[in-house]
Amino acid sequence: MNHPTPGGAAPLERVPLYGEDFAADPHAVYDRLRTYGVCAPVELAPGVGATLVTSYRVALRVLHDTETFSKDPRVWQHTVPQDSEILPMLSWRPNALFNDGEVHARLRHALTDCVALIEPYDLRQLVHQAADELIQNFGERGQADLISEYARVLPLLIFNGLFGLPPSHSTRLVTAMARMFESESDEAAKGIQELQDYILEAVTTKQDRPGNDFTTWLLDHPEGLTAEEVVWQLLLSLSAGHEPVTNLIGNALARMLSDSRYYRTISSGALTSHHAITEVLWEDPPMANYSAHYPRRDVDLEGTWVRAGTPVLISYAAANTDPTGRRDGPRSDAGAHLSFGAGPHACPMQQPGLLIAVTAIDRLTNWLCDIRLSVPYEQLIWRPGPFHRALAALPASFTPISPDQKGSTPWNASPSSSTPAAWTSPARQPASGRPARPSGSSSPETSGHGPSPGTT
Repeated sequence: MNHPTPGGAAPLERVPLYGEDFAADPHAVYDRLRTYGVCAPVELAPGVGATLVTSYRVALRVLHDTETFSKDPRVWQHTVPQDSEILPMLSWRPNALFNDGEVHARLRHALTDCVALIEPYDLRQLVHQAADELIQNFGERGQADLISEYARVLPLLIFNGLFGLPPSHSTRLVTAMARMFESESDEAAKGIQELQDYILEAVTTKQDRPGNDFTTWLLDHPEGLTAEEVVWQLLLSLSAGHEPVTNLIGNALARMLSDSRYYRTISSGALTSHHAITEVLWEDPPMANYSAHYPRRDVDLEGTWVRAGTPVLISYAAANTDPTGRRDGPRSDAGAHLSFGAGPHACPMQQPGLLIAVTAIDRLTNWLCDIRLSVPYEQLIWRPGPFHRALAALPASFTPISPDQKGSTPWNASPSSSTPAAWTSPARQPASGRPARPSGSSSPETSGHGPSPGTT
């Protein structure tokens, strides 16, 4: 249904959330969208419309109202061309993100219990090891792209360890995700298949040889997830952790290395990486527009009628910067932003995600204490797309470091890369006990789409 303009004028055209113009200055687009009211008509891809919520208050209403809004997109997705570029992010899958009610509660219960078993100390050690390994690859050059060589790869090394696989398997995961970023559809499809094979092998391995890791915890959870269900929850966990954490690290580093308030912190400590991450979560959330909901009936969102079954997305970026509640200056109230969602589908991985991002930034800036951007901030290129706020690259320069220099270096500070740093303490168990692991293993249905980041 068309959205009326202020004052009852003729309906306005949907505003595209794709293309280089939106990527370069999304906040200018959000300002325009606010003239529609608390939500606005947008286009996610050519010919694919949605309603975008830009009000903080209304965003909370939608995120909490499970009676009016569903997370299940199956009715809507059949109205979209099957080759649409947005379907990989919005198509239904049998995981906690795309289900409601008892199905969602059961899957989410298993996920949140297993996330709670991740020890912060172990996770921090795993980040240190992964960061040191990556810095070793470019430290002697004196320059690097901090997106492709650091922020995009580091979360994958972490998840490989969390899933209980040896470091040698991380190459498969990195290769699969890199192929998924390819513009050529054949390469992207190959990457999706490689990722599914990687996850299925992880589950099969842990069925035969259980360990003290996230995969085994899911298999052993009292909710009794089948092997297929575990595969889908691992795919969700990986996708919901990779893109947001990558973008959070990249966006925060870009802010730190371009703002004198932060640049001094690398050597003298004015504002820390925590401040940078908090400001990014408020102003440039790594997933700027997501959390798709589908009205169960026609609904009036404070003057805008939205038809049943059509997508209503939350703009975390616009809601967080809603001028009715915005104030200037560095943000310290990190818990009030919506960048991790809210309500029953709020992201259960936010604390581990924040720990990974802060630790990765601190590790990098500790080893490369004079790191700086190689180009002005204004010349950085942002990846087009309606859902994310993501840099295409983050070129940086620094004084080269080498393995033979005096003192501690990334080459001698970490345990051997052949020995996982984490999960060496006694087995951790879900509070409600460990039933027998489900037997049998079945492959997930091949949906033709990759995983989608988001809350659960």
